[in-house]
Amino acid sequence: MLEEKGFSPTPLSKIGEFGLIETFKKSIKNTQKSTIKGIGDDAAVIKKDKNHYQLISTDTLVEGVHFDLVYTPLKHLGYKAVTVNLSDIFAMNGNPTHITVSLAINARMSIEAIDELYLGIMAACEQYNVDIIGGDTTSSLAENMISITVLGEVEKKKITYRDTAQENDLICVSGDLGAAYMGLQLLEREKSVFEKTNDAQPDFDGFDYLLRRFLKPEPRKDIIDFLNEQNVIPTSMIDISDGLSSELIHLGHLSKKGMVIYENKLPIDPQTVNAAEMFKINSTVCALNGGEDYELLFTIKQDDFNKIKENSNIHVIGHVTGNENQYQMVGAGDSIIELTAQGWNAFLSQNKN
Repeated sequence: MLEEKGFSPTPLSKIGEFGLIETFKKSIKNTQKSTIKGIGDDAAVIKKDKNHYQLISTDTLVEGVHFDLVYTPLKHLGYKAVTVNLSDIFAMNGNPTHITVSLAINARMSIEAIDELYLGIMAACEQYNVDIIGGDTTSSLAENMISITVLGEVEKKKITYRDTAQENDLICVSGDLGAAYMGLQLLEREKSVFEKTNDAQPDFDGFDYLLRRFLKPEPRKDIIDFLNEQNVIPTSMIDISDGLSSELIHLGHLSKKGMVIYENKLPIDPQTVNAAEMFKINSTVCALNGGEDYELLFTIKQDDFNKIKENSNIHVIGHVTGNENQYQMVGAGDSIIELTAQGWNAFLSQNKN
């Protein structure tokens, strides 16, 4: 054993998911000429033809880590399993075309339950014009798992990476932030009440939007379509799965740039604010660190501002600086808050969904 030789292993929780990815990258050498970009972005990039790239991304959802069947309808789970993968393709400024679906199923799952799960998967495919072309099914002695691989394509001249933000670019975000996190808090609260009483009815009055944002997220195809219509190619882009703060730092770190955002520019829905107040949580913290919003965080040239300013679903929240490794938020009274990656860490034992 390594411990017997005086070696102290590094726990995965110390480096997190992105630290682990960086560890993999150090030992991987691509040899195929068709491989344009491997590990490190929202999707891998493969040469398809003279003018197009193939995009490939995989996500795995694990019961007890990413979803809880106590409050997650199976149809919603199937839909979400697909859409969170499609979001990765849109984050490369691409268009998803095909998926494969692999399931590891335990003995608690019935045929009827699997049928319900697939109804959600097929509904998402129909909504976004994506074909299911294969996959795998196996048994699980522990929890259920869903793994989806999505294929897409993008024109070479339009592909957008995480590491290409430029100084003085505008930082933009789609939609609103923090709603999915507050939806999860509501579901966890009602689960706790149910486990104590067994007959309590859930109380979600006035918070339908938050539940929908967590249980049935929609990837921002509309934003990609709009940017293409306006001939705007983002200078960098990432989808927000781990929280705005974490994703902002990823863009800055990979681009070797700094990032400054403004608290009063963060888009937060009134339902999110109300729920945060009820839970005694700062709504800005929800927006920065909540995760699972599946909105798009991207940078654009200042010259493109007039093309996007009338779109109410796109919000300019800051700008890119030349101060590498400096990530800040300007708060009330021009106070400066240093941003840290406090969002989702897949290897922390205290994570819930």
